[in-house]
Amino acid sequence: QVQLVESGGGDVQTGDSLRLSCVASGSTFTNYRTAWFRQAPGKEREFVAIISWTGASSFYSSSAKGRFTISRDNAKKSVYLQMNSLKPEDTAVYYCAAEPGGVLPPSSRSRANPNSYRYWGQGTQVTVSS
Repeated sequence: QVQLVESGGGDVQTGDSLRLSCVASGSTFTNYRTAWFRQAPGKEREFVAIISWTGASSFYSSSAKGRFTISRDNAKKSVYLQMNSLKPEDTAVYYCAAEPGGVLPPSSRSRANPNSYRYWGQGTQVTVSS
């Protein structure tokens, strides 16, 4: 069993930056691909980014590409999401998700499907004001 805990959310202004962290604990956190999702009030959970176990591969949603960067430090059992140039539409609860299997699924649809991930954190709130 793997537990994931997110942190780093907060209230910021348009154009600001935030760095979210996701720390894993529990069973050996080895060879897991890890993703970030977000969910705004009244909306479905939305894929943001995914990173392979080695960090060599990553994939972003169109809304995140160019502004957000996913990274990881396996020695610290941590995955990060650096978010720059934040916009009010980025306001959401951000969740970390992990699935056994180190490489990214070949299908972008599978990468973005919340059902493709077995373990989830409790989320961290990001609020961006204009």
